[in-house]
Amino acid sequence: MFSIRRAALKAAPLAARTSVRPFSVLGARLSGAVGHNVESNLGPGAKPGTIPTDLEQSTGLERMELLAKLEGKELFDMEPLNMTHLGTVKNPIVVKSHDPIRFVGCTGFPAESHETIWINLDKSHEHDRCPECGSVYVMDFVGSEDAHHH
Repeated sequence: MFSIRRAALKAAPLAARTSVRPFSVLGARLSGAVGHNVESNLGPGAKPGTIPTDLEQSTGLERMELLAKLEGKELFDMEPLNMTHLGTVKNPIVVKSHDPIRFVGCTGFPAESHETIWINLDKSHEHDRCPECGSVYVMDFVGSEDAHHH
């Protein structure tokens, strides 16, 4: 059965087998548009005998996101990274992160040059490189060492 399916894939034109996928990144990137203090990270809770709302019971990053939405702002930058060039050691693709480890999905340059390869970026690394296309990624750690939102 597997050989029949593989033969069908070989016979299908390339355009029929590929799908459009943007460069993707896992993990939250804060946009920097909103700043909240630590005291606002704990909701008041529900009154006795009532069911709490999301805003009343949320804490941490979820609460910060809800408060930002109430202000009409987006806390997390959900746009894909701008892949205008192939990352090199002298001109890498910079990925901002609030976590010391982050996963980045590389599809090559130009986009869709190869299948998505997931790369583990670590703040302790000088840079990380895609094994398929060689694009270089560097983490810009913007988080706090004492932030414990896990």
